[in-house]
Amino acid sequence: MFFLILSILASALIAVVMRLSSDKVRRPLGMLFANYLVCTVLGACYTDFRIFLPEEPGYFTALGLGIFNGFLYLSSFVLYQYNTRKNGIVLSSIFMKLGLLVPMVLSVLFFNEFPSLLQTLGFLLAVIAIVLINYQKGSGKSRLALELLLLLLLGGCADAMSKVFQVLGTEALSDQFLLFTYGMAFLLCTCLVILRKEFPGKQELFFGALIGIPNFFSTKTMLAALTDISAVVAYPTFSVSTMLMVTLAGTVFFREKLTKNQWIALGIILVALALLNL
Repeated sequence: MFFLILSILASALIAVVMRLSSDKVRRPLGMLFANYLVCTVLGACYTDFRIFLPEEPGYFTALGLGIFNGFLYLSSFVLYQYNTRKNGIVLSSIFMKLGLLVPMVLSVLFFNEFPSLLQTLGFLLAVIAIVLINYQKGSGKSRLALELLLLLLLGGCADAMSKVFQVLGTEALSDQFLLFTYGMAFLLCTCLVILRKEFPGKQELFFGALIGIPNFFSTKTMLAALTDISAVVAYPTFSVSTMLMVTLAGTVFFREKLTKNQWIALGIILVALALLNL
C-alpha cells in the first residue's frame, strides 16, 4: 500500500503542475517532449546505464513490452488531443479515465484476480464517480464516437502494461522496462515535434521537466505496488484517489468551485475507496 500511495501522490502532482502550466505553455507537444526526455534520463540512471543485456533472462520481454508501452503512451496522448478537438474535453477526459476498465477486465480474464462482492461494488461506484466529477450538463456530443472508444482502449492498455510486465516480465529488469517505455515514447515524440514543427521553448522545457519527475516515479511506484496489491484493487484505488487529491488541490490552491455533481462524486469516491480496500 505504501508504494500505491506514493504513486497516487506523484500522479496528483502531475495534474497540479499541468494546471500551473495551462496558461504558460503554448506547445503541449513540446512539453511532452521534455517530459519524456526527463523520464528517459531517470530510467537510464536507475539502470546504471545497463541497457544492452541480451544475456539476461527476460531481457527481450522487457524490451518488447517497453517498446509497445511507449507506443501506447504517445498514441493515447495524440488520440486524446484529437478527441478534445472533435468531442470536447469533458467526454475525452471521461473516456480517458474510464480506461481503468481495461486492466480490470484483463486481470479477471487472464490473471485470475477476482474482486470480492464489496470490491466490485466499490469499482462500480468508482466508475460512477469518474463520470460525475467530469460531467457537465449539455457538454460534448450525445453519440458514442469510435475515437472515444479507441481512447478508452489505448489509454487503458497503457495503464495495464504495468500489470502485464509484473506478470510476464522479470522484476530485476523493471527499470529497463521503464527505460524502454519512456525511451520509445521520447523517440516517437521527437519525430512528431519535428513533423509538426512544435519545438519546445523555455516554458515547455521547464514545465515538461517538472512533470517528467513525478511521471516517472508514478509509474515506477505503481510497478512496485502491483507486486503486493491485486490489479482489481490497485487500479481503481489509484484512479479515484488521484481524482480526489487533484479536486481538493484545485479548491485549496486554485480556488476552483465545485459543482453539486462534483461534491456528490467526492462522497462516492470515499465510499468506493473504503469498499475497494475491504
